[in-house]
Amino acid sequence: MRRWKKAILILMPTIMLALLFYAAAKAEAFMWASLAFAAAAFIYLLVRFERRKIEARELVLLAVLAAIAAVGRIPFASIPGVQPTTFVIIMSGLVFGAESGFLIGAVAALASNMVLGQGPWTPWQMAAWGLAGLSAGLFGKTRVMRNRWGRLAFGFVWGFLFGWIMNVWGLLAFAQSGGEVSMASIGTYFAASAFFDFMHACSNVFFLFVFSDIWLKSLGRFKQKYGLLERNGL
Repeated sequence: MRRWKKAILILMPTIMLALLFYAAAKAEAFMWASLAFAAAAFIYLLVRFERRKIEARELVLLAVLAAIAAVGRIPFASIPGVQPTTFVIIMSGLVFGAESGFLIGAVAALASNMVLGQGPWTPWQMAAWGLAGLSAGLFGKTRVMRNRWGRLAFGFVWGFLFGWIMNVWGLLAFAQSGGEVSMASIGTYFAASAFFDFMHACSNVFFLFVFSDIWLKSLGRFKQKYGLLERNGL
């Protein structure tokens, strides 16, 4: 039993990356790729959580956090790069662990795009926000993340990392449409996104500076009250 579980956990990143490249290469199949990516994330959730008894309140809390992260994008959609989604995902990963952070990030991207618009970019957003939550969970116990200034630096960096991951999709789509990818075009593409990435980074810093302490306390109380465990084992 354990062997096939471990095999699935090892193969999951490979499968997810393959789906991302499939979405970039065949834009007309983006919806199927997005759904497959979401299904893969939920399979990952079930396999990891199958090792112990799962309570409904735990799943409900994760779903609520994913919904908050998704809905948070909508009011800020008209402001370039500014939204609280990354903040919610980072805080979820910090409190509930890497696995929960990854799942909340992936689901938030898919759910919010149901309103803002699905596209071949959806799986890439799921991966980017999922990795933001996962890395927050992995570094959550370090001295840096326990410090407010460390959290601000983490959020600022992820504002740019998110944009760079999305730039990879943009360059692949550009190449797919017949464009020539060169060092000059790559530099131009990243320079064009720099303002949006900076705005994203600044919004992360703002939300983390203003709300991170109270979110840590509130989510920590939920975690303690309901006896929820962190999901850091990958």
